[in-house]
Amino acid sequence: MSLAFFEEAKRLTKILEENEQENITKAAEIVAEGIMNGGITQAFGSGHSYAAAIEISGRAGGLITSKVINDPAGGMYEQHEGVGTTLMHKVMVGENDVFFLISNSGRNPMAIEIAEEVKKRGNKLIVLTALDISKESTSRHSSGKLLYEFADVVLNNHSEYGDAALSIDGLETKVCGTSSFAATLLLQQTMYEAFQIMIKKGFTPPVYMSANIDGGHERNLKIEDLYADRIFHV
Repeated sequence: MSLAFFEEAKRLTKILEENEQENITKAAEIVAEGIMNGGITQAFGSGHSYAAAIEISGRAGGLITSKVINDPAGGMYEQHEGVGTTLMHKVMVGENDVFFLISNSGRNPMAIEIAEEVKKRGNKLIVLTALDISKESTSRHSSGKLLYEFADVVLNNHSEYGDAALSIDGLETKVCGTSSFAATLLLQQTMYEAFQIMIKKGFTPPVYMSANIDGGHERNLKIEDLYADRIFHV
């Protein structure tokens, strides 16, 4: 049995290393600036992109000053106009908050409307998408716009059309999507560089310690209390 996905992951990792370093650094600078000025990160992904949103929100080794914008319908209505605008009416947005919007296609109205609201409020927006594929796609929003058009920085996951990357003889469709793997690499490297920037500027970023390390849970609770009005508010 071949380790086909391992090989695909290595190939994709090389592409990301060669093409996304500049954008990662730009994104990291935005995150660091926002956090040092009292903001938090807010991440949104509809459907399976939710996995990328929680990759940088509320986990060990990540920012305490972070939260996920939850889609209560789990992506069921992401193709319907008005849903994203309605959702953003319930989201508290701080002046220096930094937003991550994750959408492989970047064509669905929900994410586009969230991006519109973020930019109306003057916040920085980092979009993670399959950029080349998105540029060739038709928007499902009446504005005709695609998600990447709203971004201050785009992180391109370089996934294939339809996301799945591997073929198997006798199977009509490809298997094994790569967007989640690519998102993890891009987002975690962004946060690593943001932490480095903050430390170099004399600012200690509030980072979660694993709750499974003795004392970690108690430590995290004390720091969470300092930011509870932001990170636990919709």
